[in-house]
Amino acid sequence: MNALEAQLHYPFGDTLPAAGCALEVAPGVKWLRMGLPFALDHINLWLLRDHAEGPEGVREGWAIVDCGITDDATRASWEQVFATALEGLPVLRVIVTHMHPDHIGLAHWLTERWQCPLWISATDWNAARLASQSTTGFGGEAAARHFATHGLNDPASIDKIRRRANYYAAMVPAVPDRYHRLMGGRRLRIGGQDWRCLAGYGHAPEHIALYREGGQGGQSDQAGDTASVLISGDMVLPRISTNVSVIDLEPEGDPLTLYLESIEALRPLAADTLVLPSHGRPFGGVTPAVAGEGAPPPPGTQGLHARIDQLQAHHAERFKEVLATCATAPTSAAELLPVLFKRPLDLHQTTFAMGEAIAHLHALWFQGRLKRLPGADGVLRFTLA
Repeated sequence: MNALEAQLHYPFGDTLPAAGCALEVAPGVKWLRMGLPFALDHINLWLLRDHAEGPEGVREGWAIVDCGITDDATRASWEQVFATALEGLPVLRVIVTHMHPDHIGLAHWLTERWQCPLWISATDWNAARLASQSTTGFGGEAAARHFATHGLNDPASIDKIRRRANYYAAMVPAVPDRYHRLMGGRRLRIGGQDWRCLAGYGHAPEHIALYREGGQGGQSDQAGDTASVLISGDMVLPRISTNVSVIDLEPEGDPLTLYLESIEALRPLAADTLVLPSHGRPFGGVTPAVAGEGAPPPPGTQGLHARIDQLQAHHAERFKEVLATCATAPTSAAELLPVLFKRPLDLHQTTFAMGEAIAHLHALWFQGRLKRLPGADGVLRFTLA
């Protein structure tokens, strides 16, 4: 556990749900954990107690939040969940926070398996449909050109990126052809309780987090007496910073500014909010301890607001590093990689790191603190304005 993690309160300690099983973390909310074939080797998924009205009356069941990628291992995990965690009830709907493969990959299979609808933002539904037929900006010819323009000129890496044209479709071979639209500010009634849709930008086109305000009834849980709950998706993670990338589909974008504005918009949420992230462990769920004047809060007592502070500070520090590097000489995104990422990177990590490096450069460029210089070699470099 790093120093920043140690500041956060983890109400369930090191407990994790076993493979194919569910762990109740709040009234009517169960936590699932499934594997991913990446360095980030897992995703958290959620079951919400739900009911639906139909011609035959009210049906009791569950809503699924996020799906995992399409592969045999994830399908097998879901089948085990269906056998052990649903209490004999059906799945009534599938809710997807955003269009990335680990979140929407099996949505087509789940909705067909249970004959239930998909709920997702319109922007991410359309983006997923498009990407499942082409790519997401991390593979294919356009992505290779994009990264080469920003200085990634290793022929072997560029060739591998070029040949990854089916990167997205391999994990998301299909997307349901109909959906119910989620929008920021709207309220979603799930199991007799209101969940507010919170739109976030920068990580995905229109990411939707779900927030249930405390005090709506139910039994006490380990995080507090019916504390507020935030299913944060990828917008707020406890251990790592969310990937925010400029990709070839929007090469002049400024997603990092959008992301920082989006997490700042979460600050008015209740101090005792239990945060259920897509990666890492649930955290928060307590009212942060108040330290004496000038004294830091005790370790392990902080929640959502502290994590927002940490993420804002993290990117502020990265901006300082970028500005200092660009002050010495015009610098490309590829040349920033060893500055921003101290560990060795495989190709999968390098493509995401390149997207993040460009995002930091673009944020400062749009602020007018950097200027962009096209080079004779076709590479874009940035220097102080």
